[in-house]
Amino acid sequence: MGTERNDELQVGVITQTHGIRGEVKVFPTTDDANRFKKLKEVILDTGRECLSLEIEGVKFFKQFVILKFKGYDSINDVEKYKQGKLLVTRDKAVRLKKDEYFVADMIGMRVVTDEGEDFGILKEVLATGANDVYVVSREGGEVLLPAIKECVKNIDIDGQVMEIHVMDGLLS
Repeated sequence: MGTERNDELQVGVITQTHGIRGEVKVFPTTDDANRFKKLKEVILDTGRECLSLEIEGVKFFKQFVILKFKGYDSINDVEKYKQGKLLVTRDKAVRLKKDEYFVADMIGMRVVTDEGEDFGILKEVLATGANDVYVVSREGGEVLLPAIKECVKNIDIDGQVMEIHVMDGLLS
């Protein structure tokens, strides 16, 4: 994994069609599904190609977002896009607050202890509700780190390094 940055960030995945008029049901992968109301367009990554789609309508249903794309007016137009990823360009991404980061920018970063020892590589970020959990792969398996101030001391996005404090019981 290099340190090059993605210019797109994933905001959702199309799970299935919704009704017969070209709407799709989207599972949001963004912290705030309401941001779909402000989006004018998204990039659909089908796995084979990327299409820029204009959003014509947004509704909410349980934990899903129902989207209608301009020019896609029948179930047949959107059927083939199931499991497609919806992306936005970084300039349309949500403004981050202090100490907030895009997961895409964190995956693959080195994890070191506050004593300067290499700890592992950040493999995944799990959203658990209370706080995120960082999955760090290291020799001997994976370690789950709670994303709390007592454990995560510093995240340097540009340097691609996370500094942690190994709390009691973390490795047992």
